[in-house]
Amino acid sequence: MNKTLKITINILVFALIAGFGYYMVHSMVSDGGKILSGAGNAEDTLVTPYKRINRFLASSDIICFDIDENAIYAAQSGKISVFDLAGKHQRDFLIKNEVRDIVVEDEQIYLLYPAEIEVFTLAGEKIAGWTAHRSSSDYCSITLSAEYIFVTDAENKHICRYTREGEYLDVILSPNSFVIPSYAFDIINVRDTLYCSNSGRNRVERYTLEGKYIDSFGKAGSEAGSFAGCCNPTYLAATQYGDIITSEKGNPRISCFSRDGKFRTILLGSKMLGGGTDAYSVKVQEDRMYVAGKKTFSVFVFDPDLAAESACADCPLDCPLKMISD
Repeated sequence: MNKTLKITINILVFALIAGFGYYMVHSMVSDGGKILSGAGNAEDTLVTPYKRINRFLASSDIICFDIDENAIYAAQSGKISVFDLAGKHQRDFLIKNEVRDIVVEDEQIYLLYPAEIEVFTLAGEKIAGWTAHRSSSDYCSITLSAEYIFVTDAENKHICRYTREGEYLDVILSPNSFVIPSYAFDIINVRDTLYCSNSGRNRVERYTLEGKYIDSFGKAGSEAGSFAGCCNPTYLAATQYGDIITSEKGNPRISCFSRDGKFRTILLGSKMLGGGTDAYSVKVQEDRMYVAGKKTFSVFVFDPDLAAESACADCPLDCPLKMISD
């Protein structure tokens, strides 16, 4: 076999292998408007009840963000950028590097670092701060109640509880043991109930504010309502009515659950979010969902016409805008 023929055959073999690989990867993610709920499953046509109404950029990758009634506070490397709710940049102020999470509440900004918490005014003036109670701490996420501050610690596999003034109180341990492979250890407070991702076990756990375990929901799997991979759900959020929003990585998607963990529907799939494999952080304000990925903010609004065509047509929460009765 001459040299030219060998080269030609090698090129053809390489092209066939590359083409097959592309087909397999592409078919696992999308096919036009169809989005897979998981590798190996049949394709489902996802009609989302949300439509994108705005998109705007930060100057660098968004590490975390939060929203109050008037503004979006985006933590980036070494600074906080403040935007109005329409996405217009208002101002910046400097912070330390390695910020892990942010909460804006009671006209104050709480910033979480691997072993420190700082408190700022909305104008960016530091008014308080304290270090972690253990030198080995590696904090991930923060949430507040009227009396307490809760932070998750990936290194020590527990939730720390502080007073709002920064006094360390105790830790909350999971009866299932927290398994945290990659800093996916989010926590939120919803109507005085803590929801915490035990991502290595593919579930969300519920606790009282005093640290008593209530129950958990979620299971491993690629189908809708399950959490795929080694570390999902990555992010948690809540609606004003107490529904739980989860965000996953790998095959990114954002889903809706009731307060007691009943799966409602997938709200946004990978194609609508923008693809990739990273999880998209999310916050919900009234009928709007703010989603951040890399440098981009996207704003989605609930659309009744789209909901009538989607799986949300039979959802008792109108995904997720109808108030739950207690």
